[in-house]
Amino acid sequence: MELTRLIVKGGVISPGELRNIVNMSLAQGLKDISFGSRQDIIFPNGFEYSETENNGKLHIVYPNEQSGNNIVSSYVSTDIFRNTAWLTGNKFLYVLEQFKEQPVLKVNITDPKQQLVPLFTGHINFIASEHEDYWYLYIRLPKWQRMEVYPVLIYSWDIAKIYYEIERIVSEESIGIDMIFNLVSENLDTNNRTMDKSLNVPFYPFPYYEGMNRLGIDQYWLGLYWRNNLYDLEFLKEMCDLCFDCKIGKISITPWKSFIIKGIPKDRKLDWEKFLGKKGINVRHSLLELNWHLPVATDWSLNLKTFLVRTLDQFDISTYGLTFGISDYNREGHYFTSIVIEKNKLPKDLESIKIRDTYNVLYAKHFDPNTREYIIHTQDIDKLELPSILIELSKKYFNELGNNTLVENNSAATTKKEKQEHLKTIRLQLQKRKNKNMMCTNVQNV
Repeated sequence: MELTRLIVKGGVISPGELRNIVNMSLAQGLKDISFGSRQDIIFPNGFEYSETENNGKLHIVYPNEQSGNNIVSSYVSTDIFRNTAWLTGNKFLYVLEQFKEQPVLKVNITDPKQQLVPLFTGHINFIASEHEDYWYLYIRLPKWQRMEVYPVLIYSWDIAKIYYEIERIVSEESIGIDMIFNLVSENLDTNNRTMDKSLNVPFYPFPYYEGMNRLGIDQYWLGLYWRNNLYDLEFLKEMCDLCFDCKIGKISITPWKSFIIKGIPKDRKLDWEKFLGKKGINVRHSLLELNWHLPVATDWSLNLKTFLVRTLDQFDISTYGLTFGISDYNREGHYFTSIVIEKNKLPKDLESIKIRDTYNVLYAKHFDPNTREYIIHTQDIDKLELPSILIELSKKYFNELGNNTLVENNSAATTKKEKQEHLKTIRLQLQKRKNKNMMCTNVQNV
């Protein structure tokens, strides 16, 4: 199914902006919208956007159009889940504001202490360090075989300009991490910091992100999830009005196709509960229902999830802390769930024959997606075998839980000798580049 995406920078949108989008959708006869895994808004095929009527304020990506990717951020997790002490919601907003042009590459800006937003699903991944206003940078460009770490920490106010410089450099030629570092350092004046230790990502079970929950002393946050990812426009319209009434300034989209509202005043909690009750909104789904990542607008994946959830529920199996993903077969994909179910593609010779689909089941090393290492558990199995496989893996998870408290992520572990040789090659390449530029300048002067 062809879909149209609306870029929502960092997954952060104001009630006024969302209300305008809702009104625009209603005017085109739509009844609902969906959310994407990169915290964007998804419209069905046929949606049309008039830049003239809307002053070009919205960035729309149409089907088969390569005009940028949404920036993913963990702003949604601030104040409600574990977080790095110096990294506040306002800090995220300031960093996001630096991005004036829509990035071509996928950018993630995240806090490593939270679990709601994946750290490494971008091409360019900025991850907060323990040093205030400094970030690790992990890069995996398209066609790269592995993730590489930038050799210094990046200053908060340099994030956008370093990204744009990397985007410019890699658009001209294919180069590695050391060449990128040298060219960025040569072309930009930045406030870098020496990396005194590798990034350590603590492992915690996946959090519960739905329902009405206390926030500080006199506020609440509300997480809303609809299993079919079709959010009713009339409901959203009234919800935005209620946000206005409660002076709530931001709504946050999660990568799990849900959204969170923070800052509900304590004395308005009952108004929100009455509003949800009148609309028949369920805010207490089980963890078994919530912790799934599915492709947008694919009936087969939703049907498979429904089958698995109902079957596992009958066995009273605990999946606390685990996350599940369903995907088409894709070895170049960036998975971010504990367990992944891949649907195999039928051979072209058999497409005309009606045969049952088969699946592969993979799980992340230590069941932690941040390791970025997936182990194939079973291959080419029937749908009916999947529940028993998931039960087996859930038991394995609990048996191993607590044995690996920290996951170290540093893929730049090459030997000292290899680094010296590589840097020597980089210097020669840079010298050749300078000589070439000088020759071009001399020719132009002649």
